[in-house]
Amino acid sequence: MSMLSNFMASMGILLQANGLPAAPEDVSGDYPVRISWPGILVDDEGHPEDIIGRVREILECIWQERASDIEHEACEILGMKSLRDYFARPNHFFAAHLRRYSKSRCQAPIYWPLQTPSGSYTLWLYYHRLTDQTLYTCVNDFVGPRLKQVTEQLDALRTKTSCSKQEEKDLERFLDFEQELKDFRDELLRVARFWKPNLNDGVQITAAPLWKLFPHRPWQKTLQDTWDKLAHGAYDWAHLAYSIWPERVRETCQHDKSLAIVHGLEELYAAPPDQPRKKRRRTGE
Repeated sequence: MSMLSNFMASMGILLQANGLPAAPEDVSGDYPVRISWPGILVDDEGHPEDIIGRVREILECIWQERASDIEHEACEILGMKSLRDYFARPNHFFAAHLRRYSKSRCQAPIYWPLQTPSGSYTLWLYYHRLTDQTLYTCVNDFVGPRLKQVTEQLDALRTKTSCSKQEEKDLERFLDFEQELKDFRDELLRVARFWKPNLNDGVQITAAPLWKLFPHRPWQKTLQDTWDKLAHGAYDWAHLAYSIWPERVRETCQHDKSLAIVHGLEELYAAPPDQPRKKRRRTGE
């Protein structure tokens, strides 16, 4: 069984004949699997878009009553206790996915895990469905409601006059989780204010502003390096660079014709004045 193909199906990655991702109008009403059109899943048991729940929907659609056996066999093959462990740990599914979508020096994973430091909460984004509203959707539909639940659980524990040892442990765990979710939310909102993804920029540049949230260390380092170069003008041809540093890019367009053309700012380009030709000396002078 291909875990990758099941994950793709759970994200609703259907392709048209031209190879591009399908839109809602391209899918018939009797399609057997629910599509997550925003391209966002979450590692959060019980959530309608829980990644493991969505994978299991695919398994049940394909293997029906054998779905549980197939899942158990898959875990044995992968050497994992559960599918949740497989997706949650950065050195398993994402590492394999990164290798699969790497060629030569180009790395272009299309499934992005954004995770809290402890790994207790992970959002999975599908690259081809990114918009400038994706991160706001992450906060409003996923992180925000989860944070509200955790805060309510904390409030319930705080109102108790006496707590068991287990409840004291739960209180400490919820406190840590609440802070992680707040930090996670704040970082998503910080990036969302200037992040305007354009798929023509490529995966690395598009993902670079989110480097702090990727749990896979080598990939995080790659993105951090990309972000540093982007911030210092190495990729001013990128749409993202223009959306974040428009004044810098516009200034560069004044003397870089190719850059001006890329951004549709040809009117800013000022050609250098023609240099006078040097007179050729005659032979014998």
